[in-house]
Amino acid sequence: MNKKQFACAAAAALCVTGAHAQAAGSVVVNAGWMHFAPQESSGPFKIMALGQTTTAPGAGASVSDADTVGFTATYFITDHIAAEGVFGVPPKFNLYGTGTLSPFGKLGSAREWSPTLLLKYYFGSAQSRFRPYLGAGGSYVWFSDEKLNGAMGSGAFLYSNQYGSALTGPTSVKLSSSFAPVVNAGFTYNFTEHWSAAFSVSYMWLKSRATLETQSAVGTVKSESKIKLDPVVTFLSIGYKF
Repeated sequence: MNKKQFACAAAAALCVTGAHAQAAGSVVVNAGWMHFAPQESSGPFKIMALGQTTTAPGAGASVSDADTVGFTATYFITDHIAAEGVFGVPPKFNLYGTGTLSPFGKLGSAREWSPTLLLKYYFGSAQSRFRPYLGAGGSYVWFSDEKLNGAMGSGAFLYSNQYGSALTGPTSVKLSSSFAPVVNAGFTYNFTEHWSAAFSVSYMWLKSRATLETQSAVGTVKSESKIKLDPVVTFLSIGYKF
């Protein structure tokens, strides 16, 4: 084989390696590291007891970052348009007191379930190794394993000069579920026809209502606060095309 024939064979092999890496009908499965960074804020803390509703001034909460293992399954409807399902091991978030609740430290924790469906547009051709994309969709979010710690679980946060410890008692918490719009941007780099790496950043508009119920000596005391989470989610993964 002369040099010209060798060069042609090498070029042909290179083309085959990257051929139809992500074309219409392709199914790509990814697995990797997912990081949640809430851009949180909390609303007024309302306490409903003895037929009255009062607002606890300066009471608030912050939400920790969380990491988990994430998975995606992508189906290419055309060479450029794909539908993607996003799943993951539910990450655990910790809630910390701010303002007048800061002395209580860690208030509690919960796990977030947020399966997501995205519609994505891929730039470049199906043969391209590097393919950036934009996407949008939605997620249905709910929470499990909600737990309160220490003073929150005993209702000590309800102690006041007016009522003393009359409103305190065993306390449980429930976080509301909601639908959250999602926007997404990222890129895929195809090493071979089957193997690739990907990185994406998503933003989710997510709000939840925390409802606490305290079984006190004077009856059930309900406390509520709206929490805006709005997490930025980054996902670094390895993919395989079937």
